[in-house]
Amino acid sequence: MNSHVLIESFAEFARSKNIDRPTMMSILEDVFRTMIRKKYTTDENFDVIINVDKGDLEIWRNREIVDDDSEDIWDFDKIPLAEAQKIEADFEVGEQVAEEVKLEDFGRRAVLMARQTLIQRVKDLERDNLYQAYKDQVGEIVTGEVYQVWSREALILDKEENELVLPKSEQIPKDRYRKGDTVRAVVHRVEIINGTPKIILSRAAPAFLERLFELEVPEIYDGLITIKNIVREPGERAKVAVESYDDRIDPVGACVGMKGSRIHAVVRELENENIDVINYTDNLELYIQRALSPAKIGSMRINEQTGRVSVFLKPDQVSLAIGRGGANIKLASRLVGMEIDVFREAGDYDEDIALDEFQDEIEGWVLDELKKIGLDTGRAVLAVSKEDIVRRTELEDVTVEDVFRIIRNEFEDNEEQEETTNSGDAQ
Repeated sequence: MNSHVLIESFAEFARSKNIDRPTMMSILEDVFRTMIRKKYTTDENFDVIINVDKGDLEIWRNREIVDDDSEDIWDFDKIPLAEAQKIEADFEVGEQVAEEVKLEDFGRRAVLMARQTLIQRVKDLERDNLYQAYKDQVGEIVTGEVYQVWSREALILDKEENELVLPKSEQIPKDRYRKGDTVRAVVHRVEIINGTPKIILSRAAPAFLERLFELEVPEIYDGLITIKNIVREPGERAKVAVESYDDRIDPVGACVGMKGSRIHAVVRELENENIDVINYTDNLELYIQRALSPAKIGSMRINEQTGRVSVFLKPDQVSLAIGRGGANIKLASRLVGMEIDVFREAGDYDEDIALDEFQDEIEGWVLDELKKIGLDTGRAVLAVSKEDIVRRTELEDVTVEDVFRIIRNEFEDNEEQEETTNSGDAQ
């Protein structure tokens, strides 16, 4: 392989990878100087001249002529007179000799090694450029095209055909992708795995919802409204606390938009995720009330030392506070940074049974666990999902299922007794 073919093929490869001309020249010279050092120990007295456009390469070895008997003949930048006169017969001691070294003089193996090195250097540079480009974009939205979909992740190509990864865990559960689909996501993190950068995207991160609000709400983008906190159950529900620095601006109204125009655009992108936008306040009690919306709270006790809040509600508000699958109370707890326990307000409720009435069938420590999270009656327990009770207590799935069965049976027996009694009275 001659120098023309080597340089031309490298230049074409480098241009296809969007490597600029100065960087290309630097890589070429560095690789050729490495070849020189391997063959001649040093490259200090060599000139390397490269013309990328024409594919030309010139390597010149510069040495000073010394007498054949001189002690300096072994220096890297000296040449004996007799050897110099083989190059040109009229050379004399003290003159400079510039001798051209052909690429072929390095040997076929060295040239092939140089070609591989050049390609590897470009690939390394490409990886470094990718890492540098995306590490500064963490938390920002990017748009790409789905190239491949697997069970655990989707491969996304950006506009420059860089490979980005959208793991299943960072997708919205309702997301379904096919090759060629356009996807918007936030750059979640950038990792280096075995020397190769891996760009991880996310549609489930709170940052994605935050960026979407910035795109749809000019007041947020301009800094007039600040997003204080975001918590999400991706694809299901989210709570966003916002605050305005301008008393004339209603932060919730600005985020929702006229007839919901602004928030609808965000909801559509998030596969109809239910988004609650609330006013942030430093008043913790009021903040908790807003966080538990749409439930109406009767009263509450806050224990800042333990980080727990006990809220008391009317029976018809308990299920609203807890939400489907416990989503509402779970998000509210994360939003305010405290564990919220729901209790029914004291009073007599028709067709309900206090948990203490089940002491003969349910162990005391199990009843205590249920009471700790505000479930003090049979119907209060049945109003909460099994998964939420398991999450908020030390109880296991099997234990909770037994509790549900016992309570349901008790209510069914009571209903049968009432029907029998009513039937007897009628006779």
